[in-house]
Amino acid sequence: MAKTMKQQRQAGFLMAKIRQVSGRIFERMLNRYGVEINSAQGRIMFALWQQDNISINELAKKTQLKKSTLTSMLDRLEGMEYVKRERSKKDRRIILIKRTSKDKNLEKKYAELSQEHAAFFYNGFSESQIDRFEKDLELILNNLTEYESKMDL
Repeated sequence: MAKTMKQQRQAGFLMAKIRQVSGRIFERMLNRYGVEINSAQGRIMFALWQQDNISINELAKKTQLKKSTLTSMLDRLEGMEYVKRERSKKDRRIILIKRTSKDKNLEKKYAELSQEHAAFFYNGFSESQIDRFEKDLELILNNLTEYESKMDL
């Protein structure tokens, strides 16, 4: 028996709406803090703050961005002097993405801003609810990533 519209699962729709509202709020916060990068560029920088000096392929996996999109965003970040590209000494075919000294102040501001964002994002949640929610989101992401990889075959 087919489910009616009201009975259908809405997780994808709700996640898309949450992403839109959250993104608008976060962009306003970036402006208020005087941060010159946008949230998409921040996702790249966040990945580099976790692990610096990585290949474009690794960065694409960590950010879930296509290499063509990532390349154009890296061009802008490099132009703003937040990252630089260098050839790997081990394999000259590989280009590594590295943070710059200008990035250090950005990381601190971005971390403060992210904490403020998380505070109202998780308002009313207990620590165990947050842990469970994030585990569930990781499972959904893994399911989608696995499904996408099968589509590419």
